Amino acid sequence: MESSREKSIVEFFKAKTILVTGSTGFLAKIFVEKLLRVQADVERVFLLIRAADAASAMQRLEDEILGKELFNALKEKHGDGFQSFARSKLWPVAGDIVHENLGIQDSNLVNELYDVSLNINVLGAKHVLQFAKQCVKLEMFLHVSTAYVSGTERSGLIPEKRLSMGETLRSGSNSCYLDIEAEIDLVEKKKVELQADHNLTPIAQKLAMKELGMQRFFGWPNTYVFTKAMGEMVLGHSRGNLPLVIVRPSIITSILRDPLPGWIEGIRTTDIFMMAYADRKLQSFPGDPQMTVDLIPGDMVVNAMMATTVAHSKQQSEFIYHVGSSTRNPITYDSLLQCWFDYFSVYPRTGKDGTPLKITRKMNPSIRTTFLIMVYKFLLQVLGLIHFITCGFIFGRLYDDLNRKYKYLKLLIDLFEPYTFFKGRFDDANLEKLRAMMGKEEMFEMDSKHIEWNSYLHGIHIPGILKYE
Repeated sequence: MESSREKSIVEFFKAKTILVTGSTGFLAKIFVEKLLRVQADVERVFLLIRAADAASAMQRLEDEILGKELFNALKEKHGDGFQSFARSKLWPVAGDIVHENLGIQDSNLVNELYDVSLNINVLGAKHVLQFAKQCVKLEMFLHVSTAYVSGTERSGLIPEKRLSMGETLRSGSNSCYLDIEAEIDLVEKKKVELQADHNLTPIAQKLAMKELGMQRFFGWPNTYVFTKAMGEMVLGHSRGNLPLVIVRPSIITSILRDPLPGWIEGIRTTDIFMMAYADRKLQSFPGDPQMTVDLIPGDMVVNAMMATTVAHSKQQSEFIYHVGSSTRNPITYDSLLQCWFDYFSVYPRTGKDGTPLKITRKMNPSIRTTFLIMVYKFLLQVLGLIHFITCGFIFGRLYDDLNRKYKYLKLLIDLFEPYTFFKGRFDDANLEKLRAMMGKEEMFEMDSKHIEWNSYLHGIHIPGILKYE
């Protein structure tokens, strides 16, 4: 039976009109499916889809959203009437948040490279906000960010605190003002400069833009998190009286409960290490095994998104919510590595030749990653010299194999070391207050304390990764 609070959440979305950006993304699909499943009387859900025209947007809706197994429960519920139901509720709109007015031409609706990340996470947020301000009956603007906008150098309990315009994570003599407009201008000038240099290949241009982003972190660990932080600043500074909820999930994993346990799209974050371990490409884990890894299932994030939307509808203020597990139900990297070993020692992956890739030992946590990289590099230099002197006749295959492992390990370390040594825990006091108001949750479960990690990882998440990789 629904609790009164759960019923109020369901009722809130009745006859509502909703715009979803990033609608072909993992989290957005879970949100759209949940919305249609719990409230069939939602008025319309406009889905902003990057496409050349309305027909292309409709095709992407059919292929990349409704065509997913995630929507099977809805298809079974509506039977032959599913297509007519979906078409009456979901309205694909060709557009792109990197353009003003979202690039919308449809009359139905009135890491990464530094330039791409800026366009999506900063200018995109700005353009969506500008568009939202034109919606006179707007009740809520919900923005999904990341908990790691706080950076990865902090320790202890990290509060749900808004980011002020221009603040950086640098301190002392290195502190400075972050001028977002100057960053945008810098990127535009750099793009013009790179395009004017005809000696640069497209790949070289991309590498140069990526390098620019790496120089501009201001204390954040990577381009994605840095631009997400700037996006939050822009929204908070420019919202005016617009009701704004910023949801900051930690590391999003596969669906825990409904509608399809284990469903996920793509391999992300910690799962990259897991698959490399299962395929026997990597035996050493570059991180501190006693640190907490903050995982949160995608359906819990969506439930929090829906609950916070209802809780703060029409409230002309800004609200920040961490959605994670590190405070209420922490799991360490060591426990995670043990889960991987337990699973793949029983259910090994299969090699290209069809033989099982037997796992005989737990992944070795190594907190001395810099030393490990130096060892690999030294061995490569020695083998490379012998390889050169003998014209490739000696140690050629060994050199190539070691070089591939070196590049792979270095890439993983560069990407994830800030997280695998992260000593912080994300305070979720605001979400806890909301959970207390809701009482016992079933339909909108968002309490990470109810996750039994071994059961979830062994029985749901790892099988889901293997099925949907």
